[in-house]
Amino acid sequence: MSFQQGLSGLNAAAKNLDIVGNNVANANTVGFKGAVGEFSDIFAAAGSGSGSAAVGIGTQLSRVAQQFTQGNISVSSNPLDMAINGNGFFRISNGGTVSYTRNGQFSLDRNGYVVNAGGGRLTGYLASAGGTLVTSAPTDLQIIQADIAPKTTANVTAGVNLDSRKTIIAAPFDITDATTYHSATSLSVYDSLGNAHAVSVYFAKSAANVWDVYAACDGAQIGAGSVGTLTFDGATGLIDATATTLPFAISATVTTGATDPMPIDLDFTGTTQFGSAFGVNSLNQDGYGSGRLGGYSISSDGIIQGRYSNGQTKTLGQVVMANFTNPGGLESVGSNGWGETIKSGPALVGVPGTGSLGSLQSGALEDSNIDVTAELVKMIMAQRVYQSNAQSIKTQDAVLQTLVNMR
Repeated sequence: MSFQQGLSGLNAAAKNLDIVGNNVANANTVGFKGAVGEFSDIFAAAGSGSGSAAVGIGTQLSRVAQQFTQGNISVSSNPLDMAINGNGFFRISNGGTVSYTRNGQFSLDRNGYVVNAGGGRLTGYLASAGGTLVTSAPTDLQIIQADIAPKTTANVTAGVNLDSRKTIIAAPFDITDATTYHSATSLSVYDSLGNAHAVSVYFAKSAANVWDVYAACDGAQIGAGSVGTLTFDGATGLIDATATTLPFAISATVTTGATDPMPIDLDFTGTTQFGSAFGVNSLNQDGYGSGRLGGYSISSDGIIQGRYSNGQTKTLGQVVMANFTNPGGLESVGSNGWGETIKSGPALVGVPGTGSLGSLQSGALEDSNIDVTAELVKMIMAQRVYQSNAQSIKTQDAVLQTLVNMR
């Protein structure tokens, strides 16, 4: 009598219970992927030509196959939490060893690196000081906390309406005398060190359809006279391009230790002279002061965008992902990670949303893909199989005992 079949069945059922139990235990593990056991039968004489008379001697566990199906996505309050919607894995570096995971629970360590709970660093492309991504090779992602550098104002654009009904002013311009100009507006500009300065622009009608433009910086007039003249077409109320040269170049004096003087171009393209009250339609400049990092966001393509206190944004880096020709060939290394093997093929690295890679969702996490109800049903089935194999051994024992007792 052979007890091999029943014994192998008991072992297989026990391993199946182990697999189901591990799935259930990780039902709340972020990014966990369930597994199923794949079993095969055993024939001791399979290679000796025993043909149809061969009887199997049991079963064996061929492999534990990961099921890389998509899990549900849940919202979180951490902007560094990321969920992958589609194929792919996060690429994690830990002391030079690279692993792959679907667990997107990340935070910053004391050095600003984006890390998981085990200290592994998320990899991607870093940005240069100017915000340009360096895509030569993935490296450890680090959120640089340094202030963003200021940018000197070089251009001011203004679109205003000057009231055509105003009378001509003959008196010379005096910044302290409001009767020597008709209207004015101002805005803040920034020097090379990020200091703000108030630049004011004054308009005085000097002839029919002609307006002199004066400027001041921090209350001090720039130049001895007007910085330019706007001439309008009396038929349309628009600037006469043949008689007006734009932009007006000015040099503002600064005393903050920054580059002095500060050259600025004033462009009044779009300014009109209609029979209505003075109004400012647009007023913009291209400089800004220094700013502190106030927060960051991650787009669906993995771009990490920093938000600064001066209202500016800057690209800080980009998350990269990896996929494999045969994800089922990956080796589980624990902590929700997998390692590359010959069976999986080499990692295909790219940015989210390209090739076969899915997109990222920031402030969200991918739940385990375990269906607890289905796993409990599998557990019941495995228990029944275990009991049946135990009964098979018991029956074999009874038959053997009958033979031993024969006289």
